[in-house]
Amino acid sequence: MNRSLLLVLGGILFVIGCLWTLQGLGIVGGSVMSGVTFWAIAGPIVALFGIFVAYRGSRR
Repeated sequence: MNRSLLLVLGGILFVIGCLWTLQGLGIVGGSVMSGVTFWAIAGPIVALFGIFVAYRGSRR
């Protein structure tokens, strides 16, 4: 897969994971996801996967 595509995809996954975490913890409100424990758990998993994808994209 194209390196730049992996970097962009990893960055997007990281940002989404962080947002889900903040919503799950109730820090970001205004959504049905706010204050739901599932998103507080799923968010860091997605963020870590995004870091992994970006790392794979940055390697030669």
